[in-house]
Amino acid sequence: MLDSPLAQVPTFSLADEGHDPARFAADLGGSFRRFGFAVVADHGIPSDLIARAWAATEALFALPDAEKRDYFVEGAGGARGYTPFKTEIAKDAKHVDLKEFWHVGRELPAGHRYSAMMAPNIWPTRPAAFKDVFTELFSAFDTAGDRLLSAIARHLGLAPDWFDPAVKDGNSVLRLLHYPPIPADAEGVRADAHEDINLITLLLGAEEAGLELLDRDSGKWLAIKPPEGAMVVNVGDMLQRLTNHVLPSTTHRVVNPPPERRGHSRYSMPFFLHPAPDFLIETLPQTITSDNPNRYHTPITAHDYLHERLVEIGLIKS
Repeated sequence: MLDSPLAQVPTFSLADEGHDPARFAADLGGSFRRFGFAVVADHGIPSDLIARAWAATEALFALPDAEKRDYFVEGAGGARGYTPFKTEIAKDAKHVDLKEFWHVGRELPAGHRYSAMMAPNIWPTRPAAFKDVFTELFSAFDTAGDRLLSAIARHLGLAPDWFDPAVKDGNSVLRLLHYPPIPADAEGVRADAHEDINLITLLLGAEEAGLELLDRDSGKWLAIKPPEGAMVVNVGDMLQRLTNHVLPSTTHRVVNPPPERRGHSRYSMPFFLHPAPDFLIETLPQTITSDNPNRYHTPITAHDYLHERLVEIGLIKS
C-alpha cells in the first residue's frame, strides 16, 4: 500500500505568522480548503523536549503488558491512561486498528467546573520523568494550537482571538501512539480510514511512512511525508461542522509498512485540540451561502458531540 503518490500538501513556517499574519492565514486556510491538511515547520515546540517525549513514549510502551493494563480504565472511553492493542475501530471499519495508545489530558485544579466532564490524568510510576515531560509537552502543543487557531480565525474573517474563549480549559488530548510490529499477513491496518473528531489535530512523528489522506478531487489515496521535525496539521469534524464544510475534515489512514519494515514499531504523537465541553458548535453565519446552505440547523455542545463519536468508534458503549 506504500506506492501511493505523494500529496502536494505545502509546508509553512509558523514563524511567518508573527510578522505577516494575514499572509500566513491565507496560506494555511488555502491548504485546508484544498486538502484538509497542512504541514507546519518552526512550530515552536523545542526539539529537546520532543526528544525527551519520544524516549519516554518508547519506554512506556516497552513496559510489560500487565503493567500497562493496570492503567486501563474499563468503560471510560480511553479518556485518560492506557488503551490496549486492538481496542479502537474506525467508524464503519471491519477490523480493529493495530495500535495501542496512552492519553494525557488537561490538568484541572480541584473543583473546576469541567471536572465532571474531563477526567483527571493517570500517571504511570515509570518511566520516572513521564509526568513532567508530558505536562510540558501538552502546554507547548496548546501554545502552537492557539497560534494556528488565530490564523484560522483570520482566514474565516473572525477576530484573531475568536477561538480563545472556545478553547480556554478545552478538553484537548495528547495521544501517545504505538503501532507494534506486525506479521506479514496481519489482518487490518495500523489505523483504518477515519476523520478526527476535534477542531484541529497537531501531529508529530509523521516522518515514518504510512500516513495517507483521501484526496477529494481525485478520489485517490495520497501519502503525506513532512520534512523532518515538521508538524502535520489537519481539520477535524468539529471545525468542519462549525465552518459548514468550508474547511473540510479529510479522511486519512495509517497503512501497514512493506514486509521488510513490519518487524519495526511506529510511534506518533497527535494532539487533538478540543474546545471546552460546553462550547456550542453552531454554524458560522459567514459560511452559509446560496451555494453552501447550512448543513447543521441544530447546534450541539462539544461534549455531546464527542460522546456520540466515541460510541461510534467503540471506545464507549451506548
